[in-house]
Amino acid sequence: MKKLLFVISALVTIQARSQGFEGTIKWSMKMEVTDPKLKAQMAESQQKMNDPAAQAKMKEMQDRMNDPQMKAMMEANPAMKAQMEKVMKMQQGGGGDMSSVMPKGMMIKIKGSNTLTTMDGGMMTGDILHTQDKNVRLNRENKTYSVMPEGKRSGQANASEPTVTKTSETMKIVGYNCTKYIVTMNEHGQTITSNLWATTDIKDIDLKAIAKQQMERGQSMSFEGVDGIPLRIETMTPQGQMTMEVTEIKREALDASTFVIPADYKETQGMFGGPR
Repeated sequence: MKKLLFVISALVTIQARSQGFEGTIKWSMKMEVTDPKLKAQMAESQQKMNDPAAQAKMKEMQDRMNDPQMKAMMEANPAMKAQMEKVMKMQQGGGGDMSSVMPKGMMIKIKGSNTLTTMDGGMMTGDILHTQDKNVRLNRENKTYSVMPEGKRSGQANASEPTVTKTSETMKIVGYNCTKYIVTMNEHGQTITSNLWATTDIKDIDLKAIAKQQMERGQSMSFEGVDGIPLRIETMTPQGQMTMEVTEIKREALDASTFVIPADYKETQGMFGGPR
């Protein structure tokens, strides 16, 4: 799960820096769990959530959140409120339902070196703003933001260098000709395989410069050996498979104010001191 979420994060960063592209890119996402053990755990979790006793506890929690004193406390701590609301939403959606955890898609608005990424559904629901000097998570409902820490390269000693193989397979995605690359790596004793469908038809995003920047910032995903921009990524792990595909690329002028933290937003930290 952590690796699949990292793929999303890395992809956001890929399209966070462009040479001249301005506009909107939309992605769809689909997650399928294939590991029998994980499937069983999710089914058990779902069964527990449907238990009358668990439903009663959830109702009790909702009643507490509606208590005037609790409401006042949460209003004084927007980050805690956001966390509680997210937990309640996920529980209502079903504790064993992968759709309550993983996003269904994302939309990335790009202007120069700035991007605004809006995640649709799952734990990552909300907006992430990337600028030249910082990355922040925005909470539109509570009018708050939290600065995201720089990525640290995790598992470096336990991860092999990726093997990239270019194939002769091609596919057309949103009108662009794409070539399939197979990227394989071993991390923490697990083999992770990704099929990247990349196009060289998009000339105004510099993937090589972005990959170099990722390494400088400590991120472990490398696209060395892949020519072009990936428009479809199929990532297979022992736990499951995630498929991400571009559904629309729209070149359009975007207002600069889209990439600015609103003046009335307050900076906060997550419930446990980290980003929300």
